[in-house]
Amino acid sequence: MQKYLKILNVVQEEINQVLEQMLEELEVQEPLKSKLFALLNAPSKHIRPLISILYLKAIGQNIDEKQILYQSAIELVHNTSLIHDDVIDESNIRRNIPTLNSEFGNKLAVISGDFLLSVALDKVIKIGDIGLIKMFSDTLAVMSEGEINQYFNKFQIPTIDEYIKKSAQKTAKLFETALCGSLLIAKADNNGLEFARNFGIAFQIRDDLINCKTTNSDLNDGIYTAPVIFSGGTQITSKAIEKTQSLLNNYINNALDLLKDISDNEYKFALTALLELMRDEQN
Repeated sequence: MQKYLKILNVVQEEINQVLEQMLEELEVQEPLKSKLFALLNAPSKHIRPLISILYLKAIGQNIDEKQILYQSAIELVHNTSLIHDDVIDESNIRRNIPTLNSEFGNKLAVISGDFLLSVALDKVIKIGDIGLIKMFSDTLAVMSEGEINQYFNKFQIPTIDEYIKKSAQKTAKLFETALCGSLLIAKADNNGLEFARNFGIAFQIRDDLINCKTTNSDLNDGIYTAPVIFSGGTQITSKAIEKTQSLLNNYINNALDLLKDISDNEYKFALTALLELMRDEQN
């Protein structure tokens, strides 16, 4: 965690601005308002705005008010997905505090997630770019499709290609939108899409490895990830763990390769350190 905080500290000022912007316009009746503030203020990695801001600064772009507004919308979408996931998974704790569904029930939790989503959309609209709005709405559709497909494919072992597609939909897509939307605002054009996609897929594989080595809740819920695929069944083997680690390394290496054309600076070094941290966490 200390290594991550050191990376986060490189752009801590901008991340703090994103967090402040997230809490604006959250006008809703108490006690829900206080609960939403507590959830949004709970310790979090804020990794989507982190990689977006680091990448932008690495290529020499400034972080203006529009960028902060946009990244706050991305974080709200991410938190919406967590609230809805807690309902689906019947979770009682998130970030060491009780979930909305455990305190207020599923109906209000779902509506609360929808409310955060409406605030996020309003922030994107304020930026005033129709292309950005279209990108944002397409992302919500893709993420929802990923969740729907996961639901109907429970207890079925997918192919590795199907697993990667689902990871791209459910996880990598929001990373892509976080970075590519910021590049659109900055009118900058480079390999940001591919970098974010590889980063996002690596992030999902990392999470799946951690889940496999700890709670194994995905397996119990019938969500079969790379370790199950490589095992050919629900008895996960050490060889399958090694293959999953290799898959993770491939996507990390792809992302690292996409940074090579960027001139060396502290922001590029921070992105590199973040990717290597994802690799090292599994060893």
